[in-house]
Amino acid sequence: MKRETRHDSLADILLPLGLIFGLVLLLSLNVGRTDQAAVLESPLESWLKVIVGYLAVGAEIAAAVVIGGAVFRGIVSYVRQLFSRRTHHYDSTELIRLKLGRVLALGLEFTVASDILRTAVAPTRQDILNLGAIVLLRTLLNYFLEREIREGEQRRLPEQERTEIEI
Repeated sequence: MKRETRHDSLADILLPLGLIFGLVLLLSLNVGRTDQAAVLESPLESWLKVIVGYLAVGAEIAAAVVIGGAVFRGIVSYVRQLFSRRTHHYDSTELIRLKLGRVLALGLEFTVASDILRTAVAPTRQDILNLGAIVLLRTLLNYFLEREIREGEQRRLPEQERTEIEI
């Protein structure tokens, strides 16, 4: 059991460090810009870029709606909790935070999908490197967010069991 804990703590340190190192490496690569006007495009490719551009904008709008709705719902829940007469304010605040964290993770997935769509049609080397850096950064954010959500849910389970026993 002690060995698993040591292994888990080592993975918790090495994974984020590896992602940060990969992000720094991708951002430090300086690829010379190619002249975009010199590359000839077929009419089909230009139409495909337009369609994919609209899909990417749609994914960004979906991310904004999802995150904005969750923020609004979280604010309303928090204000209700402030004016309620319940004594479990910490538990309610933690629940609001966990719900918001789950939705933020979903919003990050939409933004990653948008970036992938933008890079899907005739990407340059610089586009691929930028996408890699963005995906690494968002993966790092998502990793810490998911870890925080998991730890929060584990803290809530013993509290719920105690309240059920008291009732």
